[in-house]
Amino acid sequence: MSAAAKPVSRPASAPVAGFVSSVEAVGAAERRLAALDWDRVGAGIDSFGCATLQGVLTPDECRDLAALYPDERHFRSHVHMARHGFGRGEYRYFSYPLPDLVGGLRTALWPRLAGIANGWNDRMGIALRYPADHAEFLRQCHAAGQTRPTPLLLQYVEGDFNCLHQDLYGDLAFPLQVAFLLSEPGRDFTGGEFVLTEQRPRMQSRAEVVPLAQGDAVVFAVHNRPVQGKRGSYRVNLRHGVSRLRSGKRHSVGIIFHDAT
Repeated sequence: MSAAAKPVSRPASAPVAGFVSSVEAVGAAERRLAALDWDRVGAGIDSFGCATLQGVLTPDECRDLAALYPDERHFRSHVHMARHGFGRGEYRYFSYPLPDLVGGLRTALWPRLAGIANGWNDRMGIALRYPADHAEFLRQCHAAGQTRPTPLLLQYVEGDFNCLHQDLYGDLAFPLQVAFLLSEPGRDFTGGEFVLTEQRPRMQSRAEVVPLAQGDAVVFAVHNRPVQGKRGSYRVNLRHGVSRLRSGKRHSVGIIFHDAT
């Protein structure tokens, strides 16, 4: 995302059907998110580039989402990481319409994260500002040719891992994303920790390992974030991945807020 980037105008014919979640799904997601300490979340994201959201999903919801994985009707594509040099493991991108729980959380999380993202862009000298409504941002993505949904369901088995990477997918990229752990560490799997690395100018990279319980989520920076220095803010570059699974099977859901080309 460059400093010259600007919001994309919405043509009258921009597609709107299919990607907007139901009012009921969004309302349910907003109620569960309201119980979280968002001051703590914002402070963690600003300080470390990531923060946890504890206990967002119930064990039953986690199991129900993981159980979708074999059913191809819910997905638009299936990726085997090893074929592309991404690591080992696999994932499926959901198709529109998203499952109610996933779509509701995607919409309800947006206004809480858009303010953080706009503050980051201001500090990094990036002109782009994100709208208050996620559907409007998706219209901007679709007008720019980014029409494919990006929320995904990931599956790892023993020996699998995900190389450090960034989920950008096009010129329009929201700088934060969220991953929900659906499996129970220690029972369903061992290993498989979420890892975030930060490459700082003229310094060695810093790694952050984020412990998660079943139903927890991590909010993290996709690409760049601002860091306060002696002469003002500067940008650091981030990548994320998953360490090697030692045993068992691990499922997670990734919520990315921009759509793909």
